[in-house]
Formats: sequence, C-alpha cells, structure tokens
Amino acid sequence: MSLRILLVDDHEVVRVGVRALIDRQPGMEVVAEAGTIREAISQAEQLLPDVVVLDIRMPGGSGLEACRQIKAQRPETRVIILTSFPDDEVLFDAIAAGADGYVLKQIGSDDLIHALECVGQGQNLLDPSLTDRLFAKVREARRQERAHAFADLTRQELNILALVAEGRTNREIGAEVQLSEKTVRNYVSIILGKLNLASRAQAAAYAARHRIEDYL
Repeated sequence: MSLRILLVDDHEVVRVGVRALIDRQPGMEVVAEAGTIREAISQAEQLLPDVVVLDIRMPGGSGLEACRQIKAQRPETRVIILTSFPDDEVLFDAIAAGADGYVLKQIGSDDLIHALECVGQGQNLLDPSLTDRLFAKVREARRQERAHAFADLTRQELNILALVAEGRTNREIGAEVQLSEKTVRNYVSIILGKLNLASRAQAAAYAARHRIEDYL
C-alpha cells in the first residue's frame, strides 16, 4: 500500500519540487496539494492522508495551528513540519502542536524521503542539525529546574530534608543536628509548606528527584 501524502506550502515551486521527488519513489504518492491553511485542513479531513508535509508560515494563519487541527480531527495522520526556519521556539511549539517530524528545507533529497518513510512508519523524527540544540535546551531547562528546587530552603532546612529523605525519624534527625525532636518537627512542617508538599514521603521523593545530595 502506498504512503499517501498531502503537500502544504504556499510556494508552488516548493510543492512542485517535493512532488517530483516523491513521485519517483515506489510506495509513495502525493494525493493532493494545498497552498493555504484552510485548504490544508479541509483536504486532510476529506482525503485522510497518511502524512501531511506542512510549512509553518502560510497565508491565512500558522501552520502550527493547522497541525493542531489536523491531529485533533484524526490523530493517526502523521505531520512533518518542513520549514526554512531553524528556530528553537518554533521547534518546541511544533512538538507541542503534535508534529511527528521537523525538518529543514535545506535537507537533502534522500534525507527527506527517509524522513517520510520514518514518520509514515510511526516514528518521530527531528532534523539532525537541530537535535543537539534540542537536547541542550532540555538539559538547560532541567538544570534550571533543579537550581530552583531548593532555592527557598535555608541550609539547616536543606540538611533536615536530606535526613528525612534517608528515612530518619524526627528524634534521629534531632540527635544528628543537635536540635530537639519538637524543633525538628517544626522544621519539617516548614519545609513541607515551602515545597508545597503534604507528607514526609512526598518530601523524600522530591529530594531524590532533584538530587539533594548535590546541594549539601
């Protein structure tokens, strides 16, 4: 069975070039072309293509909004964003909109066919030139999240939380930090309040997830 593809781009020369490339491939066929967002959404609904190759900047709206609507109408339709813009924010917005692939128009012919094959088989695909940047941004977001995880805690509260994470009782913690059991209990209540947590178990899980040992 052929992979049925809908091409969406406001530049006819782009559609002609991509169509000529696809038409040479066994097992692939372009079932329609669209030059506007409205046409893209309508044809996707009527023709039920396997893959929609979609530009981002289109007359009548954003390609990302078209992506959201197409995926909402029929989640099994796969969408590849084909764009000239290697923009990090647009990349994240495309992923959030439900795009299954994101490639740049500078991509080689063989790589584009490979992208269509991969996405058509149910895989997700990201242009290789953007992969490192995506992972770097994810790592930076994770680093910032961890940096803020304990920002509201004092050094003493951080130490007590670490001991809570080890499963120590209030009495054991008090002996460790030279505080009364009642004072430790008060500290634990304050820590739970600052972290918006409801129990010692949640506090222990939070401390483990954010690697509290790195902050001691």
